[in-house]
Amino acid sequence: MAKGLVHEGSAFVNFRHHLPDPKDHGFRSVDIKRFGFSAECPDDSGLLAALIGHEQFRDDYAGGGVLPDGLRHGPYWLRSITPDRYDPIREQQAVRILQEWVGPARGRPAGLEAALRREVFDRLTTADGIHHLGELGAGAMHDWGGVHGEFHEFVLVDRSAGRITLVVAADD
Repeated sequence: MAKGLVHEGSAFVNFRHHLPDPKDHGFRSVDIKRFGFSAECPDDSGLLAALIGHEQFRDDYAGGGVLPDGLRHGPYWLRSITPDRYDPIREQQAVRILQEWVGPARGRPAGLEAALRREVFDRLTTADGIHHLGELGAGAMHDWGGVHGEFHEFVLVDRSAGRITLVVAADD
């Protein structure tokens, strides 16, 4: 466990489970990991550093799952990710990025819409701070990191609840 963070649980929204024809979205999913922190935890940069150091962060999001001694995070080498690689953004920007990735709301199955609202969009609304991991470039990509068609990562800080939430929206 990284100092100051306790993994509280995870949720997984798999588009294939909600679509009449799973081929419509390939292997698209949103992985949500929740972590608690104490009131004496540091500023957002310190929370990001603790998150990056947590074993739950070592996930390739391509079926490999969490590897406690892993060297990868999503499409990137873990060593390439530092707190300063995250940009603070507003809720509206995060919603726009995710809505563009998800696709048109018209025709979206009600079950998928409800899962996305509950697990992602409601959490964006209650966050005190939202941090977005931008493109890190080809030099940061690990040996098979190109498997992801798209990869969007957000860290949501909710100080009143003492929680940070890692939201990864990816497809391959």
